[in-house]
Amino acid sequence: MTNAWLPPEQYIETIARATSYACLYFTDVASRPFQLRSHNEGEVWQWAGGNLERGETPWDAARRECLEETGINFQGTQRLLGVHFIPERGNWPANHIGFIFDGGELTDTQLSQVRLTHEHTEWRVATVDEWRREMSPVKFNRLKAIHAARETRTIAYLESL
Repeated sequence: MTNAWLPPEQYIETIARATSYACLYFTDVASRPFQLRSHNEGEVWQWAGGNLERGETPWDAARRECLEETGINFQGTQRLLGVHFIPERGNWPANHIGFIFDGGELTDTQLSQVRLTHEHTEWRVATVDEWRREMSPVKFNRLKAIHAARETRTIAYLESL
């Protein structure tokens, strides 16, 4: 690394690259987490969300992806529950950073109106303990940390190394 000033297009080549995702974390009125089963990876349960598009903020991406994936047009307040860092790995040549926002509680009526796309095969609500049996330890720990952040009104920082 040199101490000389570099133009932005050259400097950017010297620092870590990252892609990013954003999602909304919902529970039902009994505080049971709401998740979607991935169509591509059937054993993967995830929250409504996805990768940011060029020029999009994490908040806008979370709301857009939620609408696209569930039909829920979230109009609630912007409240960050956690940030998730995933380092560059074999099948992804950049770091991946996630922003998890609080989607609040879904009523039985709202749950009955969820409309899935081709990206997911089903949705489910279950207690945190019930999710433990359905998820890999890494993904479950993320769920548990985000659920706790919501309950304690704190922000979780997670690393999947």
